[in-house]
Amino acid sequence: MLTVWPLAGIGEVTAGADLVELIAAAVEASGHPLSDGDILVVTSKIVSKAEGRFVRADDREDAITAETVRVVATRTSESGHVTRIVENRLGIVSAAAGVDASNTPEGTILLLPVDPDASARELADGLRRRLGAEVGVLVSDTLGRAWRDGQVDQAIGAAGVRVFDDLRGTTDAQGRPLHVTLPCVADELCAAADLVKRKATGMPVAVVRGRADLVGGLDLPGARTIPRTGERDMFRLGYDEAYAEGYTAGSAASMPSEESTA
Repeated sequence: MLTVWPLAGIGEVTAGADLVELIAAAVEASGHPLSDGDILVVTSKIVSKAEGRFVRADDREDAITAETVRVVATRTSESGHVTRIVENRLGIVSAAAGVDASNTPEGTILLLPVDPDASARELADGLRRRLGAEVGVLVSDTLGRAWRDGQVDQAIGAAGVRVFDDLRGTTDAQGRPLHVTLPCVADELCAAADLVKRKATGMPVAVVRGRADLVGGLDLPGARTIPRTGERDMFRLGYDEAYAEGYTAGSAASMPSEESTA
């Protein structure tokens, strides 16, 4: 059985805060000690705050540009608001490169952690030592989906957790072989945790119990292995951008060369 509950009492996180101590204290105050195999899902926002990833709000567009590796699509709404869907330096494709203005001090915005997998490993290692339980840590962020409205929480950092449940080579209930079934359980757990954390409750951490089979060593591959990038990215551009690129390439190919016009 899967059980998910939020941790209360963490409070506002500031730059330089000791997240291991804040989370451990919240666990102890909850009266529900952690067990081997529990997984903590930590909202990336408090990781970024503790790491001091603040910039001035009036630098938002510059911050998005600085975090961007590749522009996927740009759209301007009827009100004139420009939305940029980009691939950021972590390989994540999202709106505004993950630059966030919600639940931040007035006049500031927040960047994603520098290395969410490293942040997750530091938290998992510290919590294992502090609480005496072999726990896993997922760092989550709220992201949209290409073909569906709305957003869900997904894993951008992981430590001590198998991010995929690889079923390839096994069989289904009817005995048929599974060739491509690779559930991203890290994303599924982050989405489940968000159901109890919510967005404005001041509870940025949740505990998931019931999937101890996914918890292992801190050297397991992190969430950086989840995004499809490079040649594996089958949807590199937005529709309008792909059309424009193809039209330009086709026009260039159909133009007569200098030799043929000589």
